Amino acid sequence: MEKIILARIGEIALKGLNRSVFERRLAVNIRKMISDLGPAKVRWSQSRFYIEPEDDTFMFEDALERLTGVFGLVSVSPATVIPSEEEAVFAEAVAQMKQEMEKRTVRTFKVETKRGLKTFPLNSPAISAEAGGRILDAFPELTVDVKNPDVIIYIEVREQSYVYSQILPAPGGMPTGCNGKACLLLSGGIDSPVAGYMIGKRGVSICAVHFYSYPYTSERAKEKVLELASLVSRFTGPMKVMVVPFTDIQLEIHQKCRDELGTVLLRRSMMRIADRLARKNGCSALVTGESVGQVASQTMQAIYCTDAAAKMPVYRPLIGMDKMEVVAIAQKIGTFETSILPYEDCCTVFTPKHPKTRPMLSEIEEEEKRVDLAPMEDKAIAEIEVIRFD
Repeated sequence: MEKIILARIGEIALKGLNRSVFERRLAVNIRKMISDLGPAKVRWSQSRFYIEPEDDTFMFEDALERLTGVFGLVSVSPATVIPSEEEAVFAEAVAQMKQEMEKRTVRTFKVETKRGLKTFPLNSPAISAEAGGRILDAFPELTVDVKNPDVIIYIEVREQSYVYSQILPAPGGMPTGCNGKACLLLSGGIDSPVAGYMIGKRGVSICAVHFYSYPYTSERAKEKVLELASLVSRFTGPMKVMVVPFTDIQLEIHQKCRDELGTVLLRRSMMRIADRLARKNGCSALVTGESVGQVASQTMQAIYCTDAAAKMPVYRPLIGMDKMEVVAIAQKIGTFETSILPYEDCCTVFTPKHPKTRPMLSEIEEEEKRVDLAPMEDKAIAEIEVIRFD
């Protein structure tokens, strides 16, 4: 008997004539994700991907864990492959139940079957009934519960048969790299890493820009952001982070411009710099973690003024979410604990006491005439630090 990993697709299965394009991209991503874990074949058929170890050196459990984070997959299962023969199928169903009972207390179970091989002598309900009977004969202390069982034994009868008892959720979405590239404005907070994850889930590759204001923000603050980038890259694939020295620009705006407009002016400078870096890196859009009304710089009017500084589209995956929804995703993807570390980013430096929540674009543009930011932005771009996560 052979152990393999069954991986299931969701949204990709709804695609039409170009479905194979997405499947091939997903196969590439799966191979990359497990490439250092030992030799394995990856093939796909009928909305299933099959990851088949080629020898005993393949790190099966590690592969299983990594695949639960691959965009495009909705679930994965460790499964045993057996011949599509009645006795082999029923014997493996009993063996799977024995394994489950060795791991935990089991009182109830049920069997679910999918029969794709129409020449198999029994139909799906009959296979489930016979397998359930064999399990009851082997373990008479168990009972059947079709509504809320402790264990479900799954049987899939195809050219070969697959028996398993675990379905581990994966994120779904579209395969990374199938929908272009965007540039994420990555801060040290909760929101922007989640925004990167969410846009990545739609098949978008990302690079990131981080604005760093040393010495007003510490080296630990930059390390925190790079750790967040590393965590997000586990899902989105290789990521380049461009760290922009932003102190001089912040000081210039703080010293020469109206305090209540400072945050929006800073955001506009960030957008101009990010736009230029995004174009250099083949991106088609910017991505931020903003949500309407969350802070003063995220009102509809302030967002409008900020967007006017960028030439390419600005996507905001979290725009309609409240904070608790964002926190829940951050916890799920493992960025929350890093995000709440008490190291401030540049957005908290020189924060106005009374920021204007409904700025007019005309007054923002008039205020920008008080400073000559263009050469400072050129200098910041020339002095970026690049860190890569592969």
